Amino acid sequence: MLLLLAGCLSASAQQGAEGKAVNTDTITNFSTYKRAITFSGLLQTRFLGSLTPNVDVNGKNFDPGATTGKITNTFMLKRVRFAAKGTVNDHFSANLLMNLAEFSSDPSNKVLENAFVKYTLNKYLNVQAGQFRPFFGIEDVVPNDIIRTLDYSNQYYAFGASGWQSFQTGIAVFGNVDPAGRFRYYAGAYNGNNRNQANDNDNTKNVYGRVEADLLKGLTLGVNAAQGSLGAGNGNALGVDVKSRVALNERWEVSLGGEYKSGTNFALYNTLTVKPTLKDVRMQGFYIFPIVRYNYNMRRVRAIEFSSRYEYFNENYKLDHNSRQTIIPNVSLIFADDFYAALQLGVSIDMYQHTIPLTTANNHNLAYLQLQVRF
Repeated sequence: MLLLLAGCLSASAQQGAEGKAVNTDTITNFSTYKRAITFSGLLQTRFLGSLTPNVDVNGKNFDPGATTGKITNTFMLKRVRFAAKGTVNDHFSANLLMNLAEFSSDPSNKVLENAFVKYTLNKYLNVQAGQFRPFFGIEDVVPNDIIRTLDYSNQYYAFGASGWQSFQTGIAVFGNVDPAGRFRYYAGAYNGNNRNQANDNDNTKNVYGRVEADLLKGLTLGVNAAQGSLGAGNGNALGVDVKSRVALNERWEVSLGGEYKSGTNFALYNTLTVKPTLKDVRMQGFYIFPIVRYNYNMRRVRAIEFSSRYEYFNENYKLDHNSRQTIIPNVSLIFADDFYAALQLGVSIDMYQHTIPLTTANNHNLAYLQLQVRF
């Protein structure tokens, strides 16, 4: 295996060197032009501790007299990811991504995350097919190894459970609209019943579209729209997001991300015994995520970041209004550029409009210490 890997890497390096020297006008067979294979990985390990009495590390309120379900602190492996990218030539590539940490629980319909083939004609047209995250917001294009806080937003996971985001199986096209790349488009169709499913659960495909525009230097605006089904009639989702970054000087920089979404909550609707009108089962929420970064640029400590994401989310705002607010102050100590080695410390503070005993819908605080290494 090691010899095979070494051979692949050697062939990749040789082909890359040849690719730079070759005049493409003289190539009569592009079968192996720029052929390469690369591997990468991520290890995220963390310690969690509940700061709220009678609440476990998953945020669930428990009966103090209960004999089980009272775990208030734990070490855990959040992500153990392995990724491989195989470039066939300058047009075709294949991508695989697995999260081996899923084996610590029931791995059914988990583990495999990305598995898609990508065709690149030019910067205006890219096509990918397989299992991937649809481009439906700024979190879909942020790898989880550089989330720069505890995790993705609550709305990301809720919209993923209803088939609007997270890993889905289908096809997508995307690219630049103008030569400078200031305007970009994304569109596609997919099953909408989440990852690692043998077939779609209905004959309706989810379709989505997104446009992005760099309005100013360091300021990007995105607009999203989608419609589809999860075996329960047709629904839709809409969203708008913004991200910006400003370098104050050589050491200090400030960035800001924000997003609003509203959509049909298929996941909740499918659990209800008495079915209301589908169009009335909707979720909505927004978050803002400011980050202040100081670049040390020392040999062993590259930077330190201070952030505090605020999120408002309501999973059923038309019929059963119980909003959830989450604040996550976070400090990240970065030991290698691009978050290749980082230590993060923070607290996740959850506040519900109405608390429900013995459920996760209760006010609670969770402290975390996370160490991650990319390779």
